Order: sequence, then structure tokens, then C-alpha cells
Amino acid sequence: MPGQKEVTIYDLAKELNLSAATISRGLKDSPSISKATCKRIQALAAKRGFQINSFARNLRQNKTHIIGVMMHELNTSFMVSVLSGIEKVLGKTEYDILIAHSAEQGETEITNARNLFQKRVDGVIASLALDTPNLDHFNCFTEKNIPVVYFDRVEEQGGGAKIVVDNYNSGYQVTEHLIKQGCKSIVHLTSNLARNVYKRRYDGYRAALSDYNIPFRPEQLIVCHLDEANSRAATTAMLKMNPKPDGLFAAGDFAASICILALKEKGIKVPEDIAVAGFNNDAVSTIIEPHLTTVNYSGFTMGEIAARLILDHLNGKQDISITNTIIMNAELIVRPSSQRIKSAK
Repeated sequence: MPGQKEVTIYDLAKELNLSAATISRGLKDSPSISKATCKRIQALAAKRGFQINSFARNLRQNKTHIIGVMMHELNTSFMVSVLSGIEKVLGKTEYDILIAHSAEQGETEITNARNLFQKRVDGVIASLALDTPNLDHFNCFTEKNIPVVYFDRVEEQGGGAKIVVDNYNSGYQVTEHLIKQGCKSIVHLTSNLARNVYKRRYDGYRAALSDYNIPFRPEQLIVCHLDEANSRAATTAMLKMNPKPDGLFAAGDFAASICILALKEKGIKVPEDIAVAGFNNDAVSTIIEPHLTTVNYSGFTMGEIAARLILDHLNGKQDISITNTIIMNAELIVRPSSQRIKSAK
């Protein structure tokens, strides 16, 4: 009933004529209590709807057994797979997950960090928003020896444990592939170059152009939010360039797919007129026609690694407060969207 008083250990103790300490031990199946007494205690607890106050118990132990997960978005298959990896590891432990979503807003991320700190989380796994200014809002955690693991979107010069994909080499490989398909005028569609993932992919793109003696033109770099409206606008801008591009490397699969749709609507053939490649191997890459050339790396594995690092620190196996970067390999997956030169069978 609404307003009904919560049943306590003392209520159970009074009804069974036992001490509160005996009730507590019986609820935990302590070997110091007979099995018959444990059954009596647990049967009454179930009948009366008794709930163990784990929050109060955890606070007495100076632990909440909660790991905060700060994510910049939740609507991509990559981020969902990262979360699945985290849950697989932590789901086998006594730790629960508390998700905080910044929606790509640095100010929201700062507020989320403050809220997680106030909730006394035992650790944090974080991927930074597009416009996160610095890591100052994580200082409260490091000052209290609360471990923080950054993944995918990180501050490369900042301290702490980081897990990233090899964005530079992947960006190079995508661009090199387009060049080997005959592309000589390649546009790079990307987002905020202050973020490591986009900066390093761009660096790889520039390096490949240089190595193959293809001049870079500033107008071939389009920086924007990689949403539908901006991707369509980028396609329009691309088609006005002189010389007209014959290749597009988009830093995300969604943006690349929108560009393919927009190009086809304008009568441009993919890949014959413009070869297109993306990044992340999101589900959309095998839905769009032609299927999208992309870069694959395991978000699930990234989540598993992040969770294990947190656990190792909390269990005293590893101090992750020392700067430590794990670089994951990635794989170029070639699909029809970029195959202008068919391989011989």
C-alpha cells in the first residue's frame, strides 16, 4: 500500500525473537547460522517484502559498486557495442552501470561528471563530446583516486588510461585505397578536428595524398556535424568544386551513406563518378546501395578492455592513474561503393 512502512531487519528480529545480527547473517546464508534458521529468516523476509539496503551497506564500506559510463551519443551501433562489451565484463561482478549521455554537448558532459561524482561512483568510463574544452571536470575523480578510463574520443595529451583505434593508419589506408582506384581529387568530410578521432583520420588522409604526390586543396576539407542536413550540404558543396572530386572519404558511415543518397538523387554514379568510403562499419554500411567501403574495429572489444582496466585498478592489480594508451588495430573493408577498378578473378 502507498505510504506503507518499509520492513527492517529489526522488524524481522522482533517477530522471530532473534537478534538483528542473527537476521543479517541468516539473510546471507552465513555458515555460523543453522540452515533451518536461515530458511526461517529468509521465508519471513520474502513474506514481509524485506529488501536489503545495499546502498547503505556500500556507503559503510566506502563503495557504491557503481561504474559511471559517459557517452557522447547512444544512437550508433558502435556505441551500443561498446556498452555491450562493458556490460559483459561488469555483469559478472557486483558492479552496476550508470549511463550519462552528453548528446555531443561539452557543458552537458561537465554536468554529468559532477553528477556522477556526487553519486560517489567507484570508477568512470568516458568518451568525450565534440566540444569538450579540457579534462578539468575529471579532476575531482583523480584527486580521490577514482579511476577514469577514456575510450575512442580522448585527449591524447591528457593523463589517465586511454583506449583508441589506430585512426592515423586507418585514415591513410582509406585514402590510399581511393587513390589506387584511380581517384585524384579526394574530398575529406569530417567533424571537429580538435577531437583525436577526426584529427588523426585527417592526418592519415593528408599523409597519403602527400606520399602519392596528389596536391591537397583546402576546399577539399569539409568540417561539420556529420548529420543528415550537413552531409547533404557537403554533397552540394562538393559538386560545385573545380576540379570536380572523384573520391570522398567521410569520417563516419552515416555521413557517407547520406552523401551516397544525395549523389544518386543528383544523377551522380557511385563509384563510377565518385568513389565513396566511410569509417566505423556501422549497420548502415551494408544497407546503403552500393554497400559502403569502411573501416571496421570492435566497439565490443573496446568496451571489454575499458571495463577490465577499471576492475584491475579497483582490485589493486594495476594503477591506471599513470598515462597508458592502448591502440587497437582496425581493418579496411572494401565494398562496391569505392571499387572503380574491379580485381581480376
